Amino acid sequence: MTDLTQPIELQFPPSIRFGTDALSHLASWAAEKGYRRPFVVADAVNAGRLDLLGLGNPACFGDVVPEPDLNNLSAAVAAAQGADLVIGFGGGSAMDLAKLVAVMAGRDIALSDISGPQRAPARRLGLVQIPTTAGTGSEVGTRALITDPETQSKIATESRHMLADLAIIDPALTLSVPPFVTAATGVDAMAHCVEAFTSKRAHPLIDTYAFKGIELVGKCLRRAVEDGNDVEARAGLALAAFYGGICLGPVNTTAGHAISYPLGTRHKLPHGIANALIFPHTLAANAPATPEKTALVCAALGFAPGSPEEIRAGALAFCAGLGLDMRLRAHDVPQADLPVMAREAHAIRRLLDWNPVELSLADIEAIYRAAY
Repeated sequence: MTDLTQPIELQFPPSIRFGTDALSHLASWAAEKGYRRPFVVADAVNAGRLDLLGLGNPACFGDVVPEPDLNNLSAAVAAAQGADLVIGFGGGSAMDLAKLVAVMAGRDIALSDISGPQRAPARRLGLVQIPTTAGTGSEVGTRALITDPETQSKIATESRHMLADLAIIDPALTLSVPPFVTAATGVDAMAHCVEAFTSKRAHPLIDTYAFKGIELVGKCLRRAVEDGNDVEARAGLALAAFYGGICLGPVNTTAGHAISYPLGTRHKLPHGIANALIFPHTLAANAPATPEKTALVCAALGFAPGSPEEIRAGALAFCAGLGLDMRLRAHDVPQADLPVMAREAHAIRRLLDWNPVELSLADIEAIYRAAY
């Protein structure tokens, strides 16, 4: 793990608006910048409430699916022809698609031409990100993940050109999120922070954001699950997700996300619940290598640290207390798929190589079986 003298770069959108009623500034911002042809990328739910954007009747691709794949991306890019401003309006899937649409629309390029680090061309279109869940933190990130349906693997694209011009984080947009989604996305936000906090690449500058995000989830998540109209709790979770998004840029996630990915690509579990199901197990597996930081995580979540098994039990109890069924089998994951998922997860070296503990193929399969 790095020390304070290690160089690090943080990138933020040039404008971030946070707080209740922040969304009301979108229309005036777009007009001031001269945008006349906005194009919204949204899931079906958010496509049904475009009036909240205050943009009249903008063009919209409203067919974003959980864990979007290449086909979903191609359809969104095709629909964006003629736009001058792309707006991601939804969870991480909508915002990831919006990033790619903003750099691909109007160009004869495929995702394979720009995937990987810093290969995407400069944007010709404006980009605004508006999260409606408190989970991924994608609104402040430079990375997008798309599933290849042939290989059942995620394709990562990262570029400074995919950083939004404006991020609007309005907690009021999350008031209608149901308890299950609130719980799952909240644990996902925490997982971003915890994995960055305990990564081999952990940095004191990022630790500050990461631990504050963990504390906010510990303080606010149960409150928001139990009372969706608790605006203060919703705002705390939105801030935690924002902090998690900051962590993803210079440090990123580790084993928790690598092991959760096959649950989404192969079995279409939404990203939030996939990460929640794996979180207690990787927290416990990494504890021997990061005992002090793990103890801080446990305290923030309200249970005492101990052995890896005690830590796993405490984290499972925290998640179950939010109403989440923490068994893979309860989410229609077939037991026969555990070995193949382990092979797929073990191959995600861009994340696993930074995990504080080396996890073998057998270790990953054991995590799946413990979670089953």
